[in-house]
Amino acid sequence: MIDFELMDALEGETPLDPFEYYSVLQSAINGGTAWKLQGAYGRELMAAIENGYCMLGFESKKDYWGNTIPSRTDVKPGTKGSYEYVADRFGNMWADTIDGG
Repeated sequence: MIDFELMDALEGETPLDPFEYYSVLQSAINGGTAWKLQGAYGRELMAAIENGYCMLGFESKKDYWGNTIPSRTDVKPGTKGSYEYVADRFGNMWADTIDGG
């Protein structure tokens, strides 16, 4: 399934504020299908995770090349990709809200 909302956000087709933008990315990460799209999309998702705007998904996934993208429970609390990493960077409110909690 193609994630058109993600594609529009990443291509700048839909004007979004930062929270809306990262919410779209988090939704794509949680859904997992975005990892199968072109590399630039995966790199943007990974940058959002590494910078603490988003966390890894609920389940591990495979990217286009068969590499495993771990789940948030596969990483240690407080490390990149975990809920705690996002909460430490931007607060619990951001972490809860970005993930729809």
